Order: sequence, then structure tokens, then C-alpha cells
Amino acid sequence: MLSTPRYALYYAPASDSALWRFGCATLGYDAFTGQDIAFSVPAGCDAEGWPQATAEPRRYGFHATLKAPFHLANGRSEGQLRAFAHQIAAGLSAVPLAGLNVTALGRFVALTPSEPSPALQKLAFDMVQAFEPFRAPLGAADLERRLASPLTPAQRAYLEAYGYPYVGDAFRFHMTLTGSLPQDAVSGTAVALAGAYAAAIPAEPVAIDRVCLFRQPDRESRFHLLDSFVLGR
Repeated sequence: MLSTPRYALYYAPASDSALWRFGCATLGYDAFTGQDIAFSVPAGCDAEGWPQATAEPRRYGFHATLKAPFHLANGRSEGQLRAFAHQIAAGLSAVPLAGLNVTALGRFVALTPSEPSPALQKLAFDMVQAFEPFRAPLGAADLERRLASPLTPAQRAYLEAYGYPYVGDAFRFHMTLTGSLPQDAVSGTAVALAGAYAAAIPAEPVAIDRVCLFRQPDRESRFHLLDSFVLGR
């Protein structure tokens, strides 16, 4: 399956929004155009090291995962997946959030909701379950990689059921801004990114108003935004 495409259901903001521009400039990649763009390195961070600090999330594009990357199940096509995503999105409603904050999550930095949102948790798990018929079973290498991480019994059960351990009550909405950083760099990077975010984005509510289908042609390629479906349309 190495050379076959993978797909993922993400939240990504509208491509003409300030949030999208901020995320793409932080990562140095625009998944809508599929092109590298100039980095916007936060003040106080090492410009020379920034491409490496953001290398891992750049592979995926600026997003929050709803259903993690998967290969298509036998008998399923990209056209069917797109049509189903449009159908599902039309029956859902946008989820309002009070806002987003820059947060250190372990050794990486991400945007997370400023307040808990049960509606967002439900939306994410609904997406995981709805698209399960399109997901091929995990390959042996992917399963081994997932099992190498410490997992709770519940997370292991989620992995077996849905091919990804961080769903349901283990899900945490986040929009990744860096890869894994040296421990002594995490706090300073988070502070710098918080300043850059505050300067670029007004402190206001955020609507999770769309579901986006991303595609990765092969494991060596980056994901790109294939289609965006506004909820309720």
C-alpha cells in the first residue's frame, strides 16, 4: 500500500481566512495550492532552524484531524468518498468555539480550543464512525508503529476499531504548529507563537464550519486539500 493514496478528513479554515494564512505561513506550506510559501518565523525563534522545527506538520498541511489518514477500502473510490463527504457535511451544523489558544502539548505546540466543547467532541467522533466503511484495515507496519506508543486499554480498543487510538473520549482537537521540539525549547516557542497568533488573528470566536478532504498521493508526498465541504450545505 506504500504507493497508493491516503485520505484524511480534517478541519481546515477557509483558504482566504486569516487563520489559514497564519497556519500556512507558520508551516511554510499551503495545502490548498500545494506550494511552499515563505515562512513567518515568530519573533525570538531561530529562523535557520524553523524549517526543521515545522517539518513534520508541514507534511500534513495546516489542519485539525477529524478522521486520521487511511487507505481506501477495497471497492471504494475517491469519487465515492468525495460524494459521501458532501452528503455528510450537508447534514451537519457548524460548531462555534469561544476561540483558540496556542498551547504546548507535550513537546509540540498547537492551537487548541480555549474552552471545552462537547459538540466538537461529538462532531469528531461522528466523522470517525461515518467514514469507517471507506477505511482499509491498517497494514502491519502502521499497526506496529501505533502499538509502539504507550496506549491505554481504551485507546488500544479504539485503534482496533477505527485504526487510530485518539478518538472518542481520547480525542483532543488541535491544529499543530510545530513538530517535536527539544524540551528546553517548548515553552519559549509556545510564547513566541502565542504572540504571533495574537498579532495575526483577532481574539474572537471561531466556527468549525467545514469538513475538508485531504489526499496524500504516496507516503513520500505531502497531503494537499482535495475538497472543502461547508457544514449545512
